[in-house]
Amino acid sequence: MNNRVIMLGNEAFARGAYEAGVKVSAAYPGTPSTEISENIVKYKEIYAEWSPNEKVSLEVAIGASMSGVRALASMKHVGLNVAADPLFTVSYIGVTGGLVIVVADDPGLYSSQNEQDTRAVARAAKVPVLEPSDSREAKEYLKFAFELSETYDTPVIVRSTTRLSHSQGMVELFDRQEPDDKIYERNISKNVMMPGNAKVRHVFVEQRENAMVEDGCDFSINKIEYNDKKVGIITSGIPYQYVKEALPSASVLKLGMVNPLPRKLIEEFAANVEIVYIVEELDPIIEEQVKSWGIKASGKELFTVQGEYSANMIREKINGEPLSISQPTNVPVRPPILCPGCPHRSVYAVLNKLKIHAAGDIGCYTLGAVVPLSVVDTTICMGASISSLHGMEKAKGKEYIKNWVAVIGDSTFLHTGINSLMNMVYNQGSGTVMILDNSTTGMTGHQDHAATGKTLMGDKTYAIDLYEICKAIGVNHVEIVNAFDTEKLTKIIKEETKRDEVSVIIAKAPCVLLNKKSIKKYYKIKREACKTCGLCLKPGCPAITRSSDGSTHINESMCNGCGLCYGSCNFNAIEQIEFEM
Repeated sequence: MNNRVIMLGNEAFARGAYEAGVKVSAAYPGTPSTEISENIVKYKEIYAEWSPNEKVSLEVAIGASMSGVRALASMKHVGLNVAADPLFTVSYIGVTGGLVIVVADDPGLYSSQNEQDTRAVARAAKVPVLEPSDSREAKEYLKFAFELSETYDTPVIVRSTTRLSHSQGMVELFDRQEPDDKIYERNISKNVMMPGNAKVRHVFVEQRENAMVEDGCDFSINKIEYNDKKVGIITSGIPYQYVKEALPSASVLKLGMVNPLPRKLIEEFAANVEIVYIVEELDPIIEEQVKSWGIKASGKELFTVQGEYSANMIREKINGEPLSISQPTNVPVRPPILCPGCPHRSVYAVLNKLKIHAAGDIGCYTLGAVVPLSVVDTTICMGASISSLHGMEKAKGKEYIKNWVAVIGDSTFLHTGINSLMNMVYNQGSGTVMILDNSTTGMTGHQDHAATGKTLMGDKTYAIDLYEICKAIGVNHVEIVNAFDTEKLTKIIKEETKRDEVSVIIAKAPCVLLNKKSIKKYYKIKREACKTCGLCLKPGCPAITRSSDGSTHINESMCNGCGLCYGSCNFNAIEQIEFEM
């Protein structure tokens, strides 16, 4: 095979894994990395799984590598925090079969709680980082990463960003080259990281890094493009594309390996240009090292440490050209909001009515923080809703949290919520935890998880029972309720928040987008009966709007038939209409 196709960056990463002969891939979905695994699963030669969290996914990949095959783990930048424990240790252990971790950062905060820079984590872990600039390089760098991993006995991170993961580019396809499995040999001093062994391996890690600093000067992915030598730009990744657009006549040092840096190559480039600029999104990772070598360069004194860059911004900062950005006119504001028919809206409408605060978590349900629901008071990271509520109780006492609950999704509960609930029970907490079970990992695009009964590869499997898990942990009071049964939900929340011991409410209803064909009805407002009281507007369903004359309307094409508005109307002004079959 030798043809060219257009691919998303994430598709290209998946293709690179296939062509590199990867046999095992593990991941937890997280924007902007999710589509890597969703495309890998198309290649039947690769075993691919959704793991409960990123730590587990990396450990699965490490085990596969130890057994002698090439393995991949994929995650977003905050997922690397969860996987940090095995990452820092496997840096010392090294690999048998190649081990690569694709980590997708999110400059611009399109779908994340921070803008952390994976390169900084990798430097601390002493793990090399490759950074492609387009879809073609995404595929080729991933293949090169496996060669690097096996040559230097190291895990390798390939860093992506939202712009790369979700942009399209031309990719040339090649056949799969599957290397022979490495023979497993028992090696306690290398693979068992007790202190005595780790001391020896740390020496190896430092030697390995020094070797890559030297050898990196000759890597094909680090290249100098000399043009006008008045201006020299050191850059990498997506910013390389902006630099080439903004300053086509400038000389450029394009770094494909951004950790460790090829010092001699950088010094050579800097000596051959008059002015050096360092263009890198987020933290001054390259800049700080280059300046520490005594090289005069301009970087973050010109460029921001926040958000994405652009060709326009680079022209303005380096050439002094005014920043001209055409603003679209008459574009309606579209704030993030829960979908029509979302079961989370029903739960939040009840909590809002009861004036109960929610310690929130990561997922679609985070949108319960915005108006008009305005229920979620805190959002920290995966699984933190339960732990933070427990902390509030230990700080202020049981009575303080009587008007609080922790809200967490089914996938997030399995990710890191179980440990937090275990801690709450073990340390004699009394909080109420609401598991909003919509039968999917919703925010990242409806991926399966351990409680859905289906694997990433489409196989039927045992579906973890959330009720039984909670009971096994030691929660005496576990209630299951239909998320749309607002009357019963109200009653249960009132009862459970009064308890002096831990309780769990599982509010169950599938995400409405999982099966649109199951929707059999929609709702319509009877104009003659409507009192324009606005009660149906309170939950903030985007299918319901109020006109300038004060009248209320339901957009029938948007309505998903959840009935929340129907149940909130006191004047019988909303009627249910069955779809004609």
